Amino acid sequence: MSSSKPDVSTTSPSRPARARSPKRLLLIVLGGLTGTALIGLLIVVFALAMAYPNLPPLDTLTDYRPKMPLRIFSADNVLIGEFGEERRNLVHIKDIPEVMKKAVLAIEDDRFYQHGGVDYTGILRAAVHNATGGAKQGASTITQQVARNFFLSSEQTLKRKAYEVLLAWKIEQNLTKDQILEVYMNQIYLGQRAYGFASAAQIYFGKNLKDITVAEAAMLAGLPKAPSAYNPVVNPKRARTRQQYILQRMHTLGYLTTPQFEAAKAETLRIKTDSSEFGVHAEYVAEMARQLVYEQFKEETYTRGLNVFTTITKADQDAAYLALRRGVMEYERRHPYRGPEAYIEIPKTKEEADEAIENELAEHPDSDDIIAAMVLQATPTGITAVTASGEEVKISGPGLAFAQNWLSTKAAANRRVKRGAVIRISQDGGTAWSVTQMPEVESAFVAADATDGAIRALVGGFDYNRNKFNHVTQAWRQPGSSFKPFIYSASLERGLSPATIINDAPISFDAGQTGGQPWEPKNYDNKYEGPMTMRRGLTKSKNMISIRILNKIGAKYGQEYTTRFGFEAEKNPPYLTLALGAGSTTPLQLAGAYAVFANGGFRVSPYLISKVTDSSGKVLSQATPDKSGDEANRVIDARNAFLVDSMLKDVVRFGTATKALALKRTDISGKTGTTNDSIDAWFAGYTPKLVGIAWIGYDQPKNLGNKETGGGLALPIWIGYMQKALKGVPNEERVVPEGLVMAGDDYYYVENPPGTGVQSLDIGARGTPAEEKVKDAVKNELF
Repeated sequence: MSSSKPDVSTTSPSRPARARSPKRLLLIVLGGLTGTALIGLLIVVFALAMAYPNLPPLDTLTDYRPKMPLRIFSADNVLIGEFGEERRNLVHIKDIPEVMKKAVLAIEDDRFYQHGGVDYTGILRAAVHNATGGAKQGASTITQQVARNFFLSSEQTLKRKAYEVLLAWKIEQNLTKDQILEVYMNQIYLGQRAYGFASAAQIYFGKNLKDITVAEAAMLAGLPKAPSAYNPVVNPKRARTRQQYILQRMHTLGYLTTPQFEAAKAETLRIKTDSSEFGVHAEYVAEMARQLVYEQFKEETYTRGLNVFTTITKADQDAAYLALRRGVMEYERRHPYRGPEAYIEIPKTKEEADEAIENELAEHPDSDDIIAAMVLQATPTGITAVTASGEEVKISGPGLAFAQNWLSTKAAANRRVKRGAVIRISQDGGTAWSVTQMPEVESAFVAADATDGAIRALVGGFDYNRNKFNHVTQAWRQPGSSFKPFIYSASLERGLSPATIINDAPISFDAGQTGGQPWEPKNYDNKYEGPMTMRRGLTKSKNMISIRILNKIGAKYGQEYTTRFGFEAEKNPPYLTLALGAGSTTPLQLAGAYAVFANGGFRVSPYLISKVTDSSGKVLSQATPDKSGDEANRVIDARNAFLVDSMLKDVVRFGTATKALALKRTDISGKTGTTNDSIDAWFAGYTPKLVGIAWIGYDQPKNLGNKETGGGLALPIWIGYMQKALKGVPNEERVVPEGLVMAGDDYYYVENPPGTGVQSLDIGARGTPAEEKVKDAVKNELF
């Protein structure tokens, strides 16, 4: 009997299939992912391999020649201006201070000298940090930033990122680490149109890069990430927060010792928030030079790296700037306080209040030493205010005097100094604070070498940032009495002499006599002294004397004669009002005109640029000015210049410009000028080698004040400048030219000795035939 075994087939339904182990499943998944990754990697590698040969050439890096801006220098090589879309100053790696390199590496790429262009450790670190919810970090190396800045757009795509990595590799293969860092530190944008750290050091701190401190280097190193957000001029608090973080990084990385770290943290930075980004206030000069160079070089002006050397000197420019500012502020102090510039409602929370104050003060930039401040608290006995830099100041006692009337609770709400008001403050002698205000009045000053016209100093207005209108070259204003010497000069060629007797008596012309409007000219002080010498008439600036002189020589002749000095005939019509300076001129034109008297009769044209060179120093253009002493440039007789000069010396010794005697010199000549209704105030003065013109007035002409004159307003500015400019310069007495004879107390032309020529003018009584003759003569000349 046979026996049978049961079927043990695996397909038997009576037994379940064996389950796959989890380990096996994991291996399968990992294998799939690995395969996919390998395939992806191969595709990426293939794509990169195909893309690498098509990367742009690195010529722009290996032969780095950035667009260089136009640079303007003083005659003594002080940088006074920089123009171009990119303001940069190329500096080689050996000249970049170690502290600047360390600050940049600490915040941008501390493993720069270890990686090969892409920092995989940094990428991993940033990924972990970002995944754990920390503040988002980037991982771009300095080499990648160079690749991006030179060759790539700013779009955020994988393709662009891949090209960035490839370019970083390529750059690392072709440039040394120092070359890459040098390019980066010269090319990176740092706000305020500054490219590169050398330019930024100049713009933010007014320093050469080699002179910056650890704290300043850390501040600059914070800019590349977000130049506007961390700009210390616009956002001082954010900038300081980032600076402190960078200092901490430098300490952590061992770049700073603990004492160095603590000292840098505590250092108070002086950010250049004023109108001058350079070492001297010469903004109007720089802009003038830019315009002149552009006329010649057009668009190349901003890319060729042209260097323009002007004729001004730092010492002269500083003296002129300070003298003008002081003169304007003295005028302001004599006139009422106009009240705060603006008001805001300060929020209650500190964070919101700080932001609101910061934003509002940004709308009221400082003007050098005239600081904008937000009032936090105000009473009749004291003000507490905060500046844009966060400094809290307290003002009391004499510092409140200027605004005292507006601290009262009874003051008008729209003028009262109260919490939330924006006011201006300044420090007296660098210690106590006081309330002041931004001036509405404008001013101008120019000084030039009388021998060749080289401009030594030029200030076109109170603050270039507030008003770019250059009053030295663009303000056509009535010169008033400062024009009289040119009429006197003309009269010397028509037989008059400084000793000619002229009647200082009123003249009036009705509409019937003039054919136009009635005219009743007056002396400034409404005082009339009768017959006097022409010399005394100029010394006392008597209007009646000037009118009678011009009437005698003829207004048409007077107009034509003054063109010898550079005045434009069409701007000085041939009417008798010309005798009172009713035409128009600019301070620069007046400087050229007075130089003729200073240098003995030669016309020299004021000029600003001595030479222009390219970036390698090759001279592209050189000034060839007209000079005194060259008879081809003579426009008036040397005797004429001497006699007018002698009369202008009397103006200083005995007349309206006696304040100039404070200079304790005997070689000073000049003339004050005050126009009708005290609208323009002038002083034009000179020594034999240096002429200076000062002017004050409102852009929209209005009365400066009934007691304000050229002698009280403009002359102090002129004196302030000359005190510095003439320091150590010896007195220079003029030689009496041939062809003059002295008789009594005055000089005469040899061909017109005493008893000849015009002896007197209109000294008869009022209403005599002589007086009527004057009226008849003026009938068709006045208007």
